[in-house]
Amino acid sequence: MIEIKEVKTRREQREFVKLPLDLYKGDPYYVPMLYSGEFAIFKPDYPFNKVCDTVFYIACKDGRPVGRIQGIIQREANQKWNQKRVRFTRFDCIDDEEVAAALFAEVENWAKAKGMEEFVGPLGYSDLEREGLLIEGFDQPQTFEEQYNYEYYQRLIEKYGFEKDVDWLESQLFEPAEDSEQMIELGQKMLRRYGLRTYQAKSIGEILDKHIGKIFDLIDKTYARLYGTMPLNGEIVDNYVKDFKMIVRAQDVMMLYDSNDELIGFALMFPAIADAVRKSRGHITPAFLARFLKTKKDPKVIDLALIGILPEWEAKGIAAVMIAMLMKMLKESDLDHLETNLILEDNVHMQNLLKRFRRVQNKRRRCFKKQII
Repeated sequence: MIEIKEVKTRREQREFVKLPLDLYKGDPYYVPMLYSGEFAIFKPDYPFNKVCDTVFYIACKDGRPVGRIQGIIQREANQKWNQKRVRFTRFDCIDDEEVAAALFAEVENWAKAKGMEEFVGPLGYSDLEREGLLIEGFDQPQTFEEQYNYEYYQRLIEKYGFEKDVDWLESQLFEPAEDSEQMIELGQKMLRRYGLRTYQAKSIGEILDKHIGKIFDLIDKTYARLYGTMPLNGEIVDNYVKDFKMIVRAQDVMMLYDSNDELIGFALMFPAIADAVRKSRGHITPAFLARFLKTKKDPKVIDLALIGILPEWEAKGIAAVMIAMLMKMLKESDLDHLETNLILEDNVHMQNLLKRFRRVQNKRRRCFKKQII
């Protein structure tokens, strides 16, 4: 017998957070979220709970938790895109179509009662969170920033009536065997031509004090056209900064300023900490901290999280400067490669830029949609 219960009590919250840790126990590719941080989403003062309606469900079969799902009505995104969408995220389930259908039906009914017309996901609160279902690359290393899932999830989702909405691609980027020197020189010429300067802060404190506001303003401007984005208010930005500042290093934030001291481009990267998180099952233990600090100090792989260039400068080819900076970093460091996070498959400009590297496209993720009226 399948029972669907809404998550309300502290005990049910623990069941919700713990379920994927049990479902993926022993899996060499699954990377959990940080366990303690997941409880923040249930708090009324969580920044996104002020701009979203949300609901959480657990599926039990024969008295045992076997599935979970979160539904989100992102009001500001719906207003921006003139949509009536409900998102699903944190979907985890045993290989059982009946259980999956029961979870989706609960979110669908909840959303219909609130006037929604379309069901999409996996999508989080914003596009800076884990999103998309892994549909290719199940044997590939995963980044901490993105979600792993079993291969059967796609069948469960499509069985309920979902179809493809968009795909994202992920890649490993290596220094090209040829022409990296020419690319680096081209970057230098473009800097001189337009009177631009590159800048890397000396500390995280400097980034937080002098640059972080400009970076998030640029994220708002450069990512505004992309799928599923929404405005980022100050409280939401502060929440992301709190999470990211523990991981990021000053040398992994590349900035590009014009002659008027205005930020026109940036690249945000993270040391690849997925293995450290996986081995601790998302718990912050002394052993985790030791692995984390070692990886942060001397990473062999860097996760390329975000690249942003103001549209008016992008049209002048300035993104090539950022690519040249990344190539120079690969050339002068002991890094093995860069691991990109999500890049829309129809983002032709960025896909073409990545061809400048020796590139291995190793993962694909998909967002699905379903009409519910």
